[in-house]
Amino acid sequence: MWTERYLYLLLLPGLAFFIIYRYVPMAGNIIAFQDYSPFQGFLHSDWVGLKHFKTIFEDREVVRVLWNTLYLSFLQILFAFPVSIILALMLNEVRSSLYKRVIQSIVYLPHFLSWVIIIGISTVLLKSNGIINKLLGAVFHMQPIAFLQDPHWFMPLVVLEVIWKESGWGTIIFLAALSGINPSLYEAAAVDGASRLRQIWHITLPALKSTIFILLILRLGSVLDVGFEQIYLMLTPFTMEVGNVLDTFVYFKGIQDSDFSFATAVGLFKSVVGLILIVGANRLSKRFGGGGIY
Repeated sequence: MWTERYLYLLLLPGLAFFIIYRYVPMAGNIIAFQDYSPFQGFLHSDWVGLKHFKTIFEDREVVRVLWNTLYLSFLQILFAFPVSIILALMLNEVRSSLYKRVIQSIVYLPHFLSWVIIIGISTVLLKSNGIINKLLGAVFHMQPIAFLQDPHWFMPLVVLEVIWKESGWGTIIFLAALSGINPSLYEAAAVDGASRLRQIWHITLPALKSTIFILLILRLGSVLDVGFEQIYLMLTPFTMEVGNVLDTFVYFKGIQDSDFSFATAVGLFKSVVGLILIVGANRLSKRFGGGGIY
């Protein structure tokens, strides 16, 4: 450690970040077991044990919010997660380096826009007199659709926005994995008469298997975390029934209703479920021959 002391010094900013913003705040989880009052503080608030955790499973609203969260997370894994893989495979087949760089820059760009901008663009496009409804009316003679107020459209729109914003950025890891494939494998396959689709199926996808497993495991760890900012900006009184998820529910209960203890209990519950899913998915991945994160 002394020989490489300057390299270890480079770790200090990262360690300081995690200690200050990740580990120290964990002490605040104690209020999940209290009827916390800001006026009495951590030491003098009444201890109630598992009261708030029992409420999570007894409150019908919590059950509905939990279902919304799981269902939306499942949709994102099913539809948004594979898009990055498909996009990486398509970019990998592009032979013109200039064209490839231009396409990469275009699909990466939405990642650097905030959700406020993304939702703003979506609202302009999808409002009753927006361009989408005008096109539907001009081409198919359809009446305007209330995309932003109709509860049936809420989750599909959320998934489409995630695909639009994050799919391009997600291709970076897969393209990095693809760059490590030995070109001689493709040459040998071409000599044996394998088409491009056969080469993708037998060479490219197997090379991506471990990366896909690792990213899927990490995604399962945040299955109860579907993003606060996007959902909060999309919510309206008409879509609250299907759109209120754990993140927004914790905000409404913890900040607006000042129920800090219950909100903390829900947050701790999310963390425990995420840990269990990561450990379970990691074991299953290793059992079926895939790579794990540890």
